[in-house]
Amino acid sequence: MGSVHSHEASPLKSAYVTAKHGLLGLARVLAKEELPTMSVPTSSAPDSYGHPLVDKQIPEQAKELGMSAEDVVRRVMLGNTVDGVFTTLDDVAQTALFLCSFPSAALTGQSIVVSHGWHMQ
Repeated sequence: MGSVHSHEASPLKSAYVTAKHGLLGLARVLAKEELPTMSVPTSSAPDSYGHPLVDKQIPEQAKELGMSAEDVVRRVMLGNTVDGVFTTLDDVAQTALFLCSFPSAALTGQSIVVSHGWHMQ
């Protein structure tokens, strides 16, 4: 599972961004090396969706950035979304279902970013 950080960097997340860039690269290499002998590798890249990792980051970022926890959520985590909403597990599940049922290899190696517009290409 990728992340919006497979494509973009964010402050205070160097190890996470590095790992997610690597996962996207691996999925794309596997797509080129293994197709058609395996399933089409595609990385669904959700943004933050309110889980323990995110909950832990809010006070840490608030302290580091000198802002309130509410401002971190509103301005940092959701500030670049078009609707100010966290991606939900259902958003991610629906995207995975779509990718698993896609009838051809046309999306091979693509990264579908589920981010409420936080990352657009």
